[in-house]
Amino acid sequence: MTKWMAAWAAMMTMVALGLTTTEAMATQRPDAVIGRWSNPKGTLAVQTGPCADGSLCGQIVWASPQAQADARDAGIAGLVGTQLLQGYRPEGRGSWAGRVYVPDMGRSFSSRIRQTSAGTLSISGCLVGGFLCKSQVWHRVA
Repeated sequence: MTKWMAAWAAMMTMVALGLTTTEAMATQRPDAVIGRWSNPKGTLAVQTGPCADGSLCGQIVWASPQAQADARDAGIAGLVGTQLLQGYRPEGRGSWAGRVYVPDMGRSFSSRIRQTSAGTLSISGCLVGGFLCKSQVWHRVA
């Protein structure tokens, strides 16, 4: 098989699986989710990386003045440094399951992270056993 035919076959496989080239690269690298990510409103930046136990965690490294004020109103003295993403384990290609801490509620919820491209994460959290879920798309900032 020529190089051109091999490249074409690989591209067709990605198309058949519904993956773009960026998505395919992101799902093949286990460290692709490591980095700094911003929430949809741009009011928080979270640095993801390995937890002490080898799972995936994420800590707030920057918060806008408004996010800090909202946290103070909810009784959270210091938002920066808060462990937001906790104990995520690989669940499949480009997906992890763990817990997300919601500071203004003071509670952690079941959560999933799905990497939709090299620069985006879809993070969902569910209140009760996979029901009453909400998701957000986060963007890579570093």
